Amino acid sequence: MSDQPSPVRSAVVLGGSLAGLLAARALVGFADRVTVVERDVLPDGPEPRRNLPQARHVHVLWSGGARAVEELVPGVGESLLDAGAHRLAVTTDMVALAPQGWFRRWPESHHVFLCGRDLLDATVRARVLDDDRIELVERAEVLGLEGTDAAVTGVRLRGTDGSRRTLHADLVVDATGRGSRAPHWLRELGLPEPAQRVVDSGLAYASRIYRAPEPAWHGYPMVTVQADPKADSPGRAGVLAPIEDGCWLVSLSGTRGSEPPTDGAEFTRFAREELRHPVIADLLAGAEPLTDISITRATSNRRYYYERMPAWPENFAVIGDALAAYNPIYGHGMSVAAQSALALRDVIQGQGWGAPGLSHRIQKAVARPVAAAWDLATSQDVFYPGATDKGPTLRDRLLAAYVSRLMRTATGNGRIARRVTDVTSLERGAEALLTPTVLLATAIGPLKRPLSGPPLRPEEWQAAQ
Repeated sequence: MSDQPSPVRSAVVLGGSLAGLLAARALVGFADRVTVVERDVLPDGPEPRRNLPQARHVHVLWSGGARAVEELVPGVGESLLDAGAHRLAVTTDMVALAPQGWFRRWPESHHVFLCGRDLLDATVRARVLDDDRIELVERAEVLGLEGTDAAVTGVRLRGTDGSRRTLHADLVVDATGRGSRAPHWLRELGLPEPAQRVVDSGLAYASRIYRAPEPAWHGYPMVTVQADPKADSPGRAGVLAPIEDGCWLVSLSGTRGSEPPTDGAEFTRFAREELRHPVIADLLAGAEPLTDISITRATSNRRYYYERMPAWPENFAVIGDALAAYNPIYGHGMSVAAQSALALRDVIQGQGWGAPGLSHRIQKAVARPVAAAWDLATSQDVFYPGATDKGPTLRDRLLAAYVSRLMRTATGNGRIARRVTDVTSLERGAEALLTPTVLLATAIGPLKRPLSGPPLRPEEWQAAQ
């Protein structure tokens, strides 16, 4: 028998946002040491952080993502509720105007968690970093990957003082978000550029926090007015989301030619006059603005098809927004990141740490939750002028035509609405919308007449006054 100690298994996760933290949590069951590399200094509590401009806008954690987070970080849902987050039933606690009409508030099928992004990140971060196996390295810039086109062996870092060092690792996971330089790093190793697709609707987001009237602090629905991509005008949308501390977070958005304003009075006017229905403006009439208006323009859908590359190095994986980033209006980014982290864990558990071809299998596995969210987002955004170089493909047009009829059916058919929310909540894949019974129901159309206005109950209107 050998007296040599077993080698230490190490992993490095690049990026300390939600995707990176969940990836680190997924890896602690296999690696002896997991190092999270972050270019910023992460706050101790639910406070704003640099280089995360989208944190000021509405975020939704769909139940498919929430279940993945809970499996990786048990108890986090209860912690969020204790901190003031809201758990809303889908679609019972939602008032939503789709391009095809108002949705009814059907019995609960799934759920969402609503709170400020700072609170969500802080809650997950505190639990993940409270683990001696996970080390956080802050104020470190990633310069590139160490290794060859066959295998990655670590990452090169530079500190704020200019010092450089190499972190060696058995597995490196890129979770650096929209600004990922993975294509460049792979090219430095001698690998080809990955295929990618960009669908950019030109959307800009403007958000503001309001103090809700006190009767509306608890049990208030989420209110959304969606844009119509097929209309002969820019797409304008809005969402009012109950968050912690008796507040509403309101995000307004507009595509090219109709960006939402940064002025407070114009913000309210946009909600009243530019959206397809003034319900959000009506509700804001009794609310008190608490913050300035925050603007974000980095909202394009962009996906790298790493899983299709003919050669992929061992010991490297890409997840989260670094793999696929979505128009945030659809609210799927966090949920996909959570499901991808869970897929990362499951592949390693099934194949074994260090198994040949492990990284390629990981990349194929994390592409699966990406695909459903990608189709949901791009099937709408591709129709805005300038969204793509060549316009919608035949597949895009066929998919959009079916989805439009499906959503119209869902406004007046509870069973089809359930199937739709199975997919939008990321509980099931898009194949759930292609079964014979769903196809037949979609061909028949809605069973109930369309609603003439927002399905807010009288007591909900009263609470907002």
